[in-house]
Amino acid sequence: MRMLLLHARYQLLETARIPIAMVGNLVFPALIMLFFVVPQSQVGGDPVAATAAAGQLSLFAVINVCLYTFGAGIAEDRAQPWDAYVRTLPVGAGPRFGGRLLTGLFFCLLGLIPVIVVAALFTSAQASPAQILAGVAVVLGCGVPFLLMGLAVGYHFSVKASLVVVQLLVFPMAFVGGLFMPPEIFPSWLDTASHAVPTRAGRDLVVNALTGGPVDGTALLVLLGWTAVLAVLAVVAFRRDEGRRFR
Repeated sequence: MRMLLLHARYQLLETARIPIAMVGNLVFPALIMLFFVVPQSQVGGDPVAATAAAGQLSLFAVINVCLYTFGAGIAEDRAQPWDAYVRTLPVGAGPRFGGRLLTGLFFCLLGLIPVIVVAALFTSAQASPAQILAGVAVVLGCGVPFLLMGLAVGYHFSVKASLVVVQLLVFPMAFVGGLFMPPEIFPSWLDTASHAVPTRAGRDLVVNALTGGPVDGTALLVLLGWTAVLAVLAVVAFRRDEGRRFR
């Protein structure tokens, strides 16, 4: 545990030394809320629509952190001599990996704060403390498959390639999953197709948690299915990288 916390502290300090590296991930979802949700009275002025928008963009904030921290971040670390040296230490990969998870969790929680503040101050979003806590827990749970996706990208691609892959994943998935606009306005074919992507499944679970709706069993199954597939891809990418560099 001591080594795990030490690795987490090191990674936090390493990121904090370059503030601009985390500003985009933390501020961008809140800016979308401020510029595209607040001015629309039919959304920002409607309690249900505003609450749903806050949930959607909270999930987008977590996805951003997961893919950029665990995708591009891991690829960048792998390119450094320091990472190869740390892997040779007798402590093993557990504390290093656990420290990265704690760092990602910290930035996920940090990324939710601006969205929640904007929603509370400038929209009619309404949720009880219990619903907010449930929403935060569901958002973090829905972030697991995207964390695994980030691991698969980070351990498989180089630094330059990982940045491109992450960008190609984040925005199309967010759009198709209804994180930028409610899926209720999608054409029927897009609404049907979006139920197969993890962003839509996560969006539906988060919105239901915030608005007090029932748990969507289909969305939960889709999310679990993606989690299983991405877990396999992440393990394969990690073992491939370990074997390629140390056999």
